[in-house]
Amino acid sequence: MDKLRELVKAGEVEETVTRVEELLRAGKSPEAMMKEAMIPAMDEVGDLFQKGDYFMPEMLIAARAMQQGMNVLKPHMVKAGIKPTGKVLVGTVKGDLHDIGKNLVTMALEGAGFGVIDLGTDVAPARFIEAIKQHQPQVLGLSALLTTTMRAMKDTIDAIKAAGLRDRVKIMIGGAPIRQEFCVEIGADFYGPDSTSGRNYARDVVSGKA
Repeated sequence: MDKLRELVKAGEVEETVTRVEELLRAGKSPEAMMKEAMIPAMDEVGDLFQKGDYFMPEMLIAARAMQQGMNVLKPHMVKAGIKPTGKVLVGTVKGDLHDIGKNLVTMALEGAGFGVIDLGTDVAPARFIEAIKQHQPQVLGLSALLTTTMRAMKDTIDAIKAAGLRDRVKIMIGGAPIRQEFCVEIGADFYGPDSTSGRNYARDVVSGKA
């Protein structure tokens, strides 16, 4: 388990996959690998990023190693009936085609054991509403990189309220031009300056702390 954790942290994709397969053959449970190795590895990567000891490239390669290891584990987890930590719906708002920030949050959430439904970019309010009804996530993450598309966040939240769904989901927002004041202004629940803070907020939501 210690070796697997270090391989994920270092972003060693092939070695991570090989180690996961070795541990499965040795009888280790997928849940144990998640809780004892892969989630702690990504937690550490996120903490290092927040401290400035890791940068975007290190975070991305670690996330890639985690995702490839997860691809091996997922069928075994489904077979064993292991459920995700929680469910998060994410998307970049209408008019915005940027997805790097959203993808980083998705990686951080998946690394923490969440099931993530990613609607992609340029997502209209109606699509978010449909997905909330279909998937019933605990958290909705809205992303915007342009100042010109920030208002689409408010439009989306207003549409969710009008659909009578606002009380069903916590809404977190993020992106380069977003600040806490804007979060309060449009009625979102949380502003995250980076992917690790978004992951931590989602954890707080499913644990009842937020």
